[in-house]
Amino acid sequence: MPPTESDALVHDPEGGTPRLIEIMRRLRDPDTGCPWDIEQDFASIAPYTIEEAYEVADAIDREAWGELEGELGDLLLQTVYHTQMGAEAGLFSFDSVANAIADKMVARHPHVFGDESRDKSAEQQTRDWEAIKAQERARKAAHGVLDDVALALPALTRAVKLQKRAARVGFDWPEIGQVVDKIAEEARELAEARERMTAEEVFEEYGDLLFAIANLARHLEIEPEEALRAANAKFTRRFKAVETDLAARGKRPEDSDLAEMDALWDAAKRAERRGG
Repeated sequence: MPPTESDALVHDPEGGTPRLIEIMRRLRDPDTGCPWDIEQDFASIAPYTIEEAYEVADAIDREAWGELEGELGDLLLQTVYHTQMGAEAGLFSFDSVANAIADKMVARHPHVFGDESRDKSAEQQTRDWEAIKAQERARKAAHGVLDDVALALPALTRAVKLQKRAARVGFDWPEIGQVVDKIAEEARELAEARERMTAEEVFEEYGDLLFAIANLARHLEIEPEEALRAANAKFTRRFKAVETDLAARGKRPEDSDLAEMDALWDAAKRAERRGG
């Protein structure tokens, strides 16, 4: 078959976004596309979308700038995938999605694209942003304070968003000390009552403790997901140092005991603090 305009675009290394959109259209073509791609729907692709967003965040956390371009491309592919399925269903297109977010950004930045003054503090800009979003929610008829906090968010992130929404209407601890007291109370109840609780009750109480800890992060203006990722990285780094020191002694972790590994852990921690 002679080459078509579509073939030319698909193989154009400078084709940019139109090239990617055409590739996805071809992959989803019911007659000539890829069987796997044709079978997918919004629900089956959603987990990949979340995963790719995390891959972007991971590259940024590691400052792996050489990887970031590729990870952003993988994330962009998810948008193109969803918009192609939307176009097939007559719901929306890539252009309509792009126009919708462009309209939203213009509407939410009247101090840049309108006649409002830019002479505001970052704090005032944040308050104005939240006021505009509240108006948008009202137009969408989201009646409850918590109605449109996405269910698919990571649990810690969603907890903070729920708490922020509740705080806007005055449902919040006024002092950070009260939050700390609540965490201590929840932890004490869980520790003291776990032997007489059912598994379901222990599960629920542990969830309450995590929710209170997320509330502390909000009061401290800390992003809990980022803090936990940093703690995970620190634990991984120090445990690898323990493994390295054990290997120098001809051992593996399973050949050691807690006392020895704890001492090596403390040594790794001291080395980190010294910068070496």
